[in-house]
Amino acid sequence: MFQSATSPIRCFSSASLPIEASFDGPQLTSDGGLVWLAEADAALGLCAALARAISDPRTGPVQYPLELLIRQRVFQIACGYEDQDDADSLRHDPLLKLACGRLPSDPSLASQPTFSRLENAIDARMCYRLSLALLQIYLRTRGRAGTPDRIVLDFDGTDDPAHGKQEGIAYHGYYQRYMYHPLLVFDGDTGHPLTLVLRPGTAHAGRGALAILKRLVRLLRRTWPDVVIELRADSGFALPAIYTYCDGHGITYTIGLGSSPRLEAMAAPLLAKAKEQRAEQGETVRLVADGQYAADSWERARRVVYKAEALEKGPNTRFVVTNRQDAPDAVYTWYIQRGDRPESCIKDLKGGCAGDRLSDHRFWANQFRLLLSAAAYWLLDTVRRWLNRPSLPRMQFATLRLQVLKIGGWVRQRLDLVQLHLASSHPGEPLWQLLASRPDRR
Repeated sequence: MFQSATSPIRCFSSASLPIEASFDGPQLTSDGGLVWLAEADAALGLCAALARAISDPRTGPVQYPLELLIRQRVFQIACGYEDQDDADSLRHDPLLKLACGRLPSDPSLASQPTFSRLENAIDARMCYRLSLALLQIYLRTRGRAGTPDRIVLDFDGTDDPAHGKQEGIAYHGYYQRYMYHPLLVFDGDTGHPLTLVLRPGTAHAGRGALAILKRLVRLLRRTWPDVVIELRADSGFALPAIYTYCDGHGITYTIGLGSSPRLEAMAAPLLAKAKEQRAEQGETVRLVADGQYAADSWERARRVVYKAEALEKGPNTRFVVTNRQDAPDAVYTWYIQRGDRPESCIKDLKGGCAGDRLSDHRFWANQFRLLLSAAAYWLLDTVRRWLNRPSLPRMQFATLRLQVLKIGGWVRQRLDLVQLHLASSHPGEPLWQLLASRPDRR
């Protein structure tokens, strides 16, 4: 049994008795909610699928099978332990061992050096296979409710700050930092992650987007031949090759467009009207219209929807290129909804799943870490969906972790079962009751 080697710690107490703390509690866990992560993993077949995508160079008996390593690492990330070093202590956690497929009395799990060797053994081919495995998880999950009528692909990029002199790190002028610049694709309706591609820090926002779009379209139409596919993205993806591909393959697109003198001239009459109405009404006025526009690099004119807004702090114009046939105001409203879905997903990925903790030296090791963060996202999102009730607000992952996972407990291994005694004062008990009583679990 793991015992702390440190001396007891004297703590402040406002009560009549002093407090003395020691890290020596037998068979205790601080992450009682690991049981739900394990259940989510079993429902998705997630970690097993990722393990099958990795080539194992080891021969003969191994102490830590790949599936156990993937499961341990993903569970730790989902619980908020993003560093490899955390495994040196967590490997003794009785409930983590149980969630990974070992009994509390079995030997401990893997430590940091084992994970370091695993991450540094990953190459580009394995990352590609891992990405395909995650896509298959998406297709199975999305199709459980039947063939979808529509798939919305939200493309976005994000800044992943540097943690040293890693391969591919570079200074990005827009973000004004040394960073990676991953390309992320989420399902705009469900929030499921489809693709996460690590790119060098100086990569243009649209770099590789067309190639990824083509692969996704082929896979989606092979699975659901009649599905309607829509693309939504910001101005970093405003590339003529993307418009041309979408027009030629029946894909609806709504993409932000950077301003230019010609576009500003197009919007000038509408902006003047908005300013006039603001002067009369004394409040913000937003007007939306559309027109035909062709940049010099375009082979033909396309529909551009533009917004003219008169604000207290000054005028504001925005432009969107689209082949949607809806009214201008509906098109623009659809476009700005991307701020609710993909930006919230990126916040969960980075803030809740350590998607910005890419601190390995090797580029492909960091791509692997990004995919592990996506796997943790899948587990947490699955638990969140199990808690989907009209009476419950949608929780960010940080809140979900605090309410459901971070519960201290005593793990008791008996002959015929393992008992988990949780902190009786924890406010997450009602959520546990909902998880245990959900219809799909019966």
